[in-house]
Amino acid sequence: MSAPPARLRSNEARAAAKQVGGGAVFPEATDTYWRSLFFFNAYRAVVAVVLLAASLIFGDRLAFGSSDNTLYQYFSAGYVLLSALWFVLIASRRHFHWQLGLEVGADIVIIVVLMYASGGISSGLGLLLLSALAAAGLISRGRLTLFYASLGSIAVLIEQTAQVLVHSAPITQYVQAGFLSIGYFATAWMAHTLAKYLVATEQLAAQREIDLASMEEVSQLVIQDMDDGVLVVDENGVIRQYNARVEEMLGPLRRQRRSHLLKDYSPPLAQRLEEWRKNKLADFNPSVTVVQSEKVSARFVPVGLSRNVGAVIFLEDLTRVEAQARQMKLAALGRLTANIAHEIRNPLSAISHATELLQEEPAINDTVKRLLTIIRDNTLRLDRMINDVLKLNRGERAHREVFALDDFLVSFAEQFCQIEKLPAEVMTFELAASPKIAFDQSHLNQILWNLCRNAVRHCRREKGSIRIAVDLIGGGDIVKLDVVDDGPGVPPSVRNQLFEPFYTTVSSGTGLGLYIAREICAANDATLDYIETPAGAQFTLQCRGA
Repeated sequence: MSAPPARLRSNEARAAAKQVGGGAVFPEATDTYWRSLFFFNAYRAVVAVVLLAASLIFGDRLAFGSSDNTLYQYFSAGYVLLSALWFVLIASRRHFHWQLGLEVGADIVIIVVLMYASGGISSGLGLLLLSALAAAGLISRGRLTLFYASLGSIAVLIEQTAQVLVHSAPITQYVQAGFLSIGYFATAWMAHTLAKYLVATEQLAAQREIDLASMEEVSQLVIQDMDDGVLVVDENGVIRQYNARVEEMLGPLRRQRRSHLLKDYSPPLAQRLEEWRKNKLADFNPSVTVVQSEKVSARFVPVGLSRNVGAVIFLEDLTRVEAQARQMKLAALGRLTANIAHEIRNPLSAISHATELLQEEPAINDTVKRLLTIIRDNTLRLDRMINDVLKLNRGERAHREVFALDDFLVSFAEQFCQIEKLPAEVMTFELAASPKIAFDQSHLNQILWNLCRNAVRHCRREKGSIRIAVDLIGGGDIVKLDVVDDGPGVPPSVRNQLFEPFYTTVSSGTGLGLYIAREICAANDATLDYIETPAGAQFTLQCRGA
């Protein structure tokens, strides 16, 4: 969902706000005003038809047309035709204020003439001008309302004067005409006041629409620029909004469809959302992925007070989070390793050199030799720990070369079993293919040595306790190498920390072996992961074939 619709609405709102304060410009460009004028004219047409029908049906039994029925019928018929003509003019959408002024003027003239033909002020037709003046004031937003009231009052007074001069009407009826005129002005003033409040309300609404459109546009830009994926889902599971990161994590949505159901787009995520809605106490572990192959975790936030109305789903790429955590740890380790290199290595070299000199002395007994051996072994152990830390700090650069993996594994197994003093049958191979890979041989040797040494530490050391399997996946482009042992496996509570630096379950370990192995894999565009199995432990290395 992109930002242009919000920008378009924002531009329309700004134009509307400008027109509200622009006088005549606003009505000419707004459908609301023309619709109001249309309904006002529809009311006028109904009144005209009723006045004409009353005269034609009831004749002189009503007061309508009692003084001059012919004049009454002509003007009421003209009122009907004129109302029909106004429908055509309104449809043209031109000169709003002129049309409104002419309609109100025609109402005043025709209604006053009908009053004259019906016996004057006593006919009650003058009350029809009240609704006309009120409607004109509201439609025009208070413009010329008092002027229309003045025209109506003058017309009523002229009609009363004609009644007095022509029909010898009592002069006392001027009082009624005066009260009616006062009613016109009161109605006009009330319409003018209400129109002012209406204009202020429209200006406020237009400004609020600008603010809301601007906020929506800013929200769209922020959402689109977020590193996390954002999905907005309604109560029916329909995706209402999303950003580009969602498609990068879960795959593209079909653009030709107007609506997408979450259960069709991502069934695992839809199932997790349903569990979250049913269980109000649900607090999902953010490290648990909803799309295992993509390492994506989900966090749900309700829209409103109820979880059943809708939800905002934040999708987080755990790979990116892990990379950020690694960078922070590496930054801290960088300062640590510099101190270790200068403060420990020099005295350690002196201890190692002194031990070698003492071992060359001829007059030492077996006990001293054993103690010197212990010193030398621990010195070598400390030196190996320092080398691991220094490698961690400076990073590993791969010098890749193409070689046959099966030949390399056979050579590695012979060397490993000889140095670790293991029977050759402890390590077996399952080679479903004989691929060639592009990898740094020293790096691969270091990775396998670390994995196999861990396997030796935990396996039964029987025939086939350590199994190395090679297979091709992904259409043959990816080489998969598994190192599997028959030990107790890794407890679930520590699996998430296997590749963390300095985390170890062995007192003699540094906690850097698996971490450095994964870093070396990354330097060779390969991956190293722990795979859950029913029994034993399995580490899988995947790299591209050559």
